[in-house]
Amino acid sequence: MENGQFAENCYLLAPGGSTDAVILDPGEEPERFLMEARRRGWTITAIWLTHAHIDHILGVGRIQAATQAPIHLHPADRLIYDNLSNQARLFGLEAPSAPKPDHVLTHGQRLMLGPISFEVRHTPGHSPGSVCFVTDGIVLGGDVLFQGSVGRTDLPGGSFETLASSIHTQLFTLPDDTVVYPGHGRHTTIGAERLTNPFVGE
Repeated sequence: MENGQFAENCYLLAPGGSTDAVILDPGEEPERFLMEARRRGWTITAIWLTHAHIDHILGVGRIQAATQAPIHLHPADRLIYDNLSNQARLFGLEAPSAPKPDHVLTHGQRLMLGPISFEVRHTPGHSPGSVCFVTDGIVLGGDVLFQGSVGRTDLPGGSFETLASSIHTQLFTLPDDTVVYPGHGRHTTIGAERLTNPFVGE
């Protein structure tokens, strides 16, 4: 669900036939996400974060307060995460401190959503602790790779060279028909970006 002034994509995920759901990157409009979960009869059992920039974590506190779902974050983004209030001030917003993460994400880790296994891939460059969640045919990619673009690298801890390496080693090794669901904008495929992306394409 695209939401907020940053037009960030938040994802609610549940396997077929299950009422247990994961929320990925709850942004600026947490009440919308909670309402949608209730409408579908889903219980949010985990909060997965691709990274800790403000547009992806503004709703974390409200979601956790409503669901008690544990928060999963890569430790390399902990400094950014712990400075949510300072991030907010840069955009003229106010935000309370984000609740402490419950679980550390590590490269190669497997997270289960019902019978579906997601592999955590550490993909730094947009931020030091950016990760992608990969399962058969699907990447939940945060702000690493976009349709025709890549995540910005001019924020603290960003590096274009590191981001390009992450994309080539962790994403472009996936099958061409793998669908990438990004943190902003429309979905794309690995094959399309490998061939045509002006920043990292071949």
